[in-house]
Amino acid sequence: MSSSKKLPLTARISHWRARLASFSVGDLFSQKSEPGPARTVFIHQKLPGSYYDHKGKLRKELLFNPNQVVTSKYTIITFIPRNLLEQFRRIANVYFLALCILQFFPMFTTVAPGVVILPLLFIVAATALKDGYEDYQRHQADQKVNYSKARVLSGFSDSSRMKPKSKTFMRKIMPARLTKQRSVELSAVASNDAHDDDPSQWRETLWEDISVGDFVKIADNEPIPADILICATSEEDNVAFVETKNLDGETNLKSRRAIDCLTRFNGSRACMDPQNAFQVRCDRPDVDMYRLNAVVDISGQESAVDASMVLLRGTVLRNTSWVIGVVLFTGVDTKIMLNAGETPSKRSKVERQMNPQVVINLAILFALAVVCGIADSLLQQHYYPLGAPWLFGASLPDNNPKINGLITWAFALLTFQDIVPISLYISIEVVRTLQAAFIYFDYDIWYRKTNQATIARSWNLSDDLGQIEYIFSDKTGTLTQANVVLTRAKNQMIFRQCSIGGVAYRGDTEEDGPSADGKMLIEEKDDASVAILEEPLLDKESKSVRVALVASSSQTELTPVDLTDNQHKSNSSCSGSSSRSEHRDPDRFYDYQLQYDLEAALSAAEGSPNASHARNLNGFFTVLSLCHTVLAAVDPNTREVSYKAQSPDEAALVQAAADVGYKFMGRDKETLFLKTPASPEVERYELLNILEFTSARKRMSVVVRKLDDNQQDQRPILLVKGADNVIFERLRPGKDALKEETEHHLSEFANSGLRTLTLAYKVIPEEEYQAWCNRYHQATLAMHDREARIEEVCDELERDLRLLGATAIEDRLQDGVPETIADLKKAGIKIWVATGDKMETAIAIGRSTNLVNPDSNIIIIRGSSRRSVYDQMISSFEQFFPEEEMIENKPRPSMSSRHSRFDLSERPILPLRRVNTGVTSIVGAENGERPGGFVLVVDGSALLEAFATDENKGLLLKLSQLCEGVICCRVSPLQKALIVNLVKEGIGAMTLAIGDGANDVSMIQAADVGIGISGEEGVQAVNSSDYAIAQFRFLKKLLLVHGHWSYARNGTMIANFFYKNIIAVGVKFWFQIYCGWSAAFVYDYIYVLFWNSIWTIAPVVGIGLFDRIMDYHILMDVPELYHYGREGHWFTLRSFFVYLFDGVLQSVIIYFLIHFTYVNTTTRDDGYDIRQVEFSTTMAIVNVMVANFFVGMNATAWTWWLVFAVMLGNVAVWLFTIVYSVISPEFAVTQLYGNMNVLFTSATFWLCLPITIALPLLPRYLAKAWKFSITPGDIEVLLTAQSQNPHQDWKRYSGKQESELAQLKSHAQHDVSRSASRTSFYGRPSMDIRMASGSRTDMATGLVSVDRGFDFATEEGGVHLQRIQTNISERRFGSQVAVGSPPESPPGHKGKGTFRRVFTLGRGKVKEPSLGTIFSPTKGSEPPRSPSPPNPS
Repeated sequence: MSSSKKLPLTARISHWRARLASFSVGDLFSQKSEPGPARTVFIHQKLPGSYYDHKGKLRKELLFNPNQVVTSKYTIITFIPRNLLEQFRRIANVYFLALCILQFFPMFTTVAPGVVILPLLFIVAATALKDGYEDYQRHQADQKVNYSKARVLSGFSDSSRMKPKSKTFMRKIMPARLTKQRSVELSAVASNDAHDDDPSQWRETLWEDISVGDFVKIADNEPIPADILICATSEEDNVAFVETKNLDGETNLKSRRAIDCLTRFNGSRACMDPQNAFQVRCDRPDVDMYRLNAVVDISGQESAVDASMVLLRGTVLRNTSWVIGVVLFTGVDTKIMLNAGETPSKRSKVERQMNPQVVINLAILFALAVVCGIADSLLQQHYYPLGAPWLFGASLPDNNPKINGLITWAFALLTFQDIVPISLYISIEVVRTLQAAFIYFDYDIWYRKTNQATIARSWNLSDDLGQIEYIFSDKTGTLTQANVVLTRAKNQMIFRQCSIGGVAYRGDTEEDGPSADGKMLIEEKDDASVAILEEPLLDKESKSVRVALVASSSQTELTPVDLTDNQHKSNSSCSGSSSRSEHRDPDRFYDYQLQYDLEAALSAAEGSPNASHARNLNGFFTVLSLCHTVLAAVDPNTREVSYKAQSPDEAALVQAAADVGYKFMGRDKETLFLKTPASPEVERYELLNILEFTSARKRMSVVVRKLDDNQQDQRPILLVKGADNVIFERLRPGKDALKEETEHHLSEFANSGLRTLTLAYKVIPEEEYQAWCNRYHQATLAMHDREARIEEVCDELERDLRLLGATAIEDRLQDGVPETIADLKKAGIKIWVATGDKMETAIAIGRSTNLVNPDSNIIIIRGSSRRSVYDQMISSFEQFFPEEEMIENKPRPSMSSRHSRFDLSERPILPLRRVNTGVTSIVGAENGERPGGFVLVVDGSALLEAFATDENKGLLLKLSQLCEGVICCRVSPLQKALIVNLVKEGIGAMTLAIGDGANDVSMIQAADVGIGISGEEGVQAVNSSDYAIAQFRFLKKLLLVHGHWSYARNGTMIANFFYKNIIAVGVKFWFQIYCGWSAAFVYDYIYVLFWNSIWTIAPVVGIGLFDRIMDYHILMDVPELYHYGREGHWFTLRSFFVYLFDGVLQSVIIYFLIHFTYVNTTTRDDGYDIRQVEFSTTMAIVNVMVANFFVGMNATAWTWWLVFAVMLGNVAVWLFTIVYSVISPEFAVTQLYGNMNVLFTSATFWLCLPITIALPLLPRYLAKAWKFSITPGDIEVLLTAQSQNPHQDWKRYSGKQESELAQLKSHAQHDVSRSASRTSFYGRPSMDIRMASGSRTDMATGLVSVDRGFDFATEEGGVHLQRIQTNISERRFGSQVAVGSPPESPPGHKGKGTFRRVFTLGRGKVKEPSLGTIFSPTKGSEPPRSPSPPNPS
């Protein structure tokens, strides 16, 4: 207190201003509890005596928060006070309340006080009902979550340590049947209870009733209700798999394991046994989702608990029949809730801008009142001594010339009060409500597949949709698909293309098929064959395949090869490839050329030109089907094989191999089973080692050995898949042509937005492998630098690899995502992608969504021990945006910078250095000079450092503004909110956040507009959003049409509202000159009373509802028009003053022209002087008609609805004047009785009408004519073009006729790809066209590389993989006997023959039958039948 007194006055004022600015009404009524303390959970143990106070009650600080989720803002108790406080944040509402209070004094009463307050009560009640309905929907969503059910051990729950639940009264308000429908029912788990000794002990319990310390049982595909410590699972190694995309956005499954000391708790009896007592000591709840410190204490024996042993709320159990666990954290103490914010009270930007305009109008009002008060007081003081009759008796304390000036000031406030009309706010609420209805009933953004409409959950933000400058988007489920079908996850990673031995297979659409003539010709070229279809490959009559074999480049020999007996076998094994049904699964890979090549390869003779590519085909798909950690499940009825994978990438790769006949049949401990087209029996492989994938290694390897009895060569084989640059640098010398062609295919795949992997292999001599295996085992036992030693040993083995090819996988996007993002970028909106996925995945999605162009320059800023983030950002400025080139290299104009609201001249940091060289070759060294602009990629650890200081935040913000787009990867939910706030508060931009998961809630709440996608990741994002849409593509019309229309309509409506009241106030004010400044009304009070309720309300509301700045299809086809909204064109302080000036000018013309027309000479022919009501009624009628016509003139599109709205008030004022003037005094005394007889018979009246209506409108008419003819803008140009030809192609007015993705696909896939893929399996295509590839610079290492789309999503250091490696190690080194040790290899297995022996595929005659093959049997030597593979499920 004393320190605050010592602060200077300016500092204290700043301090209180900051406190006032940060004040939030929600803070006064916050329902969010603080995270609980560090805790000890007692199981079958009594609580210590220290836990109780002197009254025997549990101490409050040791109580746990309930498992109840409350995202709503109000309760029954807090609704009225909180809502009133929120509404009276509007200055206008405070002003209206003051006027109502003033009129309760009899001296200032104009009408009955009860009538005066009715409009204010109406607007407050209507707003409260709207807010209450919105919050009721939140209550319903909370109810759906809280009333979900879980299995809890009956008779064991202890709720005494739980705080009471929040009493929202929703159980009483919401019907029970609705509650039952909304709750999530449990899946049937009868089959999963077979293991349990007493399944009946598990009772269904509402989520909100789950307590800390409860035993819960979760079944497959069920969500986790709280943060749970795993005790036991259905899997052999007590491993469980969870889907965490709702928390971190990653699509791959994560493995979790039970803590070893609690694995005996695998049934209800064990859990209920009082002898099984233990306690769990935990740290206090923490927001870090990757850290958890706890200890399990069983009779003094302690076991550590980490995050790998806990299932977090918000995740979903997958590929695991059941899990039993103990609840550790509930409700707001769970990780997901700690990372979520409280529901904010958002106000639109228009409403915030309107407050200063209201203040200006109030200042004008007070100024007018002061002028009237002072003038009236001075006149009374002047005329009272002269005995003025109207001042008779003005000598009382409450009635004298001095005090009467103050009374006149108060009267003037009432006379001019409609300068800020309460009807403005009523109209805004009505218009916004109907705009929300327009959005709901727009069937273009209604998802018919699920019958989901676009819903406005907050009705007061529709105009904000038209001013968005930055979009922050999640990836999984928002840009990509994340569908769940019948409670089972459906993989959305689709195998699309591949390159095998230099031949690209790009897949066929359903309409595609074999070539019309089906011909093929083979030519030898550079040791690799290039095929052109010339002769039918499949002869329908002879049922044989004709393959052209090439002996040399100068001689061509045609040899028919009979495949009649192989055709039906291939059809049975290659289920995907051989299918020719009309309706094919779009998620499967089809390529007719690959099918024919595989058919021909089955009979490829050893030593023939086609044998090399046959081995490539076999080796390629063998690597796909064996190098993974996928689990296979065989349906006992249909015998169909389905795959369960942690990584969706691996699932897609294994499925693609199965589709062409290489079916992975499962794993039995360390034995892998594979069904291939070349063998009628299942092949067996021994899994020797798994070298796991990490972000640093960027590759995964397995070492396998074939276990067929007749296989003479049983040397270990290393199978590798990984990033192209990592694989290429480890290839053995030679085969440069194959490497070059594969590099080209990789670039082509990457530029199509696909995720790439490169495949290779290596045959390891037995002695070399045994020596390496011992070194690897020693490295795994090292106490120091274990990871570094393991990596070093792995790198020794992964050398001298042989290249097989590359894969291209599509992370399937939602329909229309690339086109939507391209159009949003044209609209000048900057797009940031914030995802929990790793960097490669984020960049790959950026490419496929048009965020990253094929020739973009990628700047990577990541957390590193080598260079600080600050140094990396400084280096980025110096390298890519050098200050000395500011004048020489001006930035290329783009929609993202052309209309920027920020002054670049204020920045010391420099424009983009973009040199449009037209280069299309693949040159990584040109990073920073490519014409595609810059894209910034930042990871989560770099953001932690960047947000640490204001200087770092400023650098990051400036660097992001100079880039076309920003991708933030590996970010936590709280970091997503910090990113939004960085832009929102740093540069004052309008932000929109869109997501579909719980990890997006904080980002959605932080943005000006939050949009939730009602997908399959839960309802948390939708519950916290302002708008709910079903597909990302709907965002285009929501912003470019509905948002733009709403902003233009509301901005124009509000400006016209202020105008029409200024003109009315002006006419009344000019009259004060002639009435002694007495604050008297110029015309009858009825005209004043109905001014904002009848006469002039319809046109402004009509503009708010029916005006169209441009037809919707033009706004969609020309996204650049959105810059009008993004720049705030439709509602500015400048336009406010322009409309203000129009109102004042028009009031001058109307009042003085009519006044002097009537008062100079009498207009009556009966000799009487005119009455005030005669000229004032003329003013009233003219005033109404001018105001309505002027508002109509400001509309862009005159629809019939708008014409009706404009004419409604005009007709109403004429009818009222006629009716009011014929009312006899015996019914009501009015001053207008008989006025019609005088007024309508006067020539002056009829002469005044056209002149006083036309002259006030003339200035605005001339201004609009000047705008259209002399200085037209984009809208004026297009309106003119529309009037001349309304049916033309409007896309030609946009930046490009086709989106960048459409151009890329048309050129890459049709002009080049289709012709190239129609080559034979003998050779790779020869293509002269090179695809441009963007380059990337890692600022942490300085490494410049070509981005060829590498991406592979899998869990790193997962529990499941660790268990597999442990089992392998124990089996091999525990007994010191290598099970299945191969016989001594015969001599001569090195050198040229190795490649042929490893990957021979054919079943035909082999030149050297004595040399067996490793992977495939031959037709002449069938192996003994192998045992059927086990059912891993």
